[in-house]
Amino acid sequence: MAKDDIADYGAYLAGERHASQNTISSYLRDVTQFSEYLSEHEDCTLRQATATRIQEYMSWMRGRGKSAASVTRFLASIKSFYGFLIARGAMKANPAKGIAADRAERKYPEVLTSKEVELFLEQPRCVDAKGYRDHAMLELLYATGIRVSELISLDLGDLNLSAGFVRCASRGRERIIPLYHTAVKALQDYVRDIRPELIADSTETALFVNMNGERMSRQGFWKIIKYYQEKAGIQKDITPHTLRHSFAVHLLENGADLRSIQEMLGHADISSTQIYAHVVNRQLQDVYRKAHPRA
Repeated sequence: MAKDDIADYGAYLAGERHASQNTISSYLRDVTQFSEYLSEHEDCTLRQATATRIQEYMSWMRGRGKSAASVTRFLASIKSFYGFLIARGAMKANPAKGIAADRAERKYPEVLTSKEVELFLEQPRCVDAKGYRDHAMLELLYATGIRVSELISLDLGDLNLSAGFVRCASRGRERIIPLYHTAVKALQDYVRDIRPELIADSTETALFVNMNGERMSRQGFWKIIKYYQEKAGIQKDITPHTLRHSFAVHLLENGADLRSIQEMLGHADISSTQIYAHVVNRQLQDVYRKAHPRA
């Protein structure tokens, strides 16, 4: 029964919620581990769990060194799971309802300054095919703030360079994101002169391909990011998501509203976008403390 419930829940997350693979894996792992705990320590099933047993499991997690963030994520996973069972008519009440999450220390995303972004984007030298391709990829990533999974999933037909935008379809939704002139120029050079030389098959639809002419992989792009971070000598830990965070913060600093940024980032909920307002506020506070003569 428990395995069937968990499998059905996974199908619901993928099919109806359009959750990312990472979210699905995390939620299913949390629920599965709780199910195993109940079977081993409480001799009961997921459907028989009570609020007390959930709280005891959370204490058990803390006793084994789990972080506040891990415990909080478990609570979100199990609340969502029981909400699914209730909606399906398999349970009448959510035993996790009313249980408070642990207070986790807020972690702000790593963001590059405008100068660091310039330095980073300057690293690919447009002297060979790899340089042109990498320059176009990094410019597109910072121009749009798209996820790395979205970047490598782009097809040639998703670009409209004459109109200056890219179409991005992800998680069951489609959005149109404008491109600044430098990104358009980098993409034009790559699409016109470089991509035809790289593709191994004329029927290849991928916008960005590796040096073997096949669609760029997540691992391949990760290596590219790390290579140019080292080349630029930037001490911050740059990941593919760093340019996404920097894109959002720099837009906000220059007057963009949260709703527009939410739309461009493809966030389903505005609360996910609000973290960038906190980053900007924190930076302003740091500037104030350093610059004000009486601070």
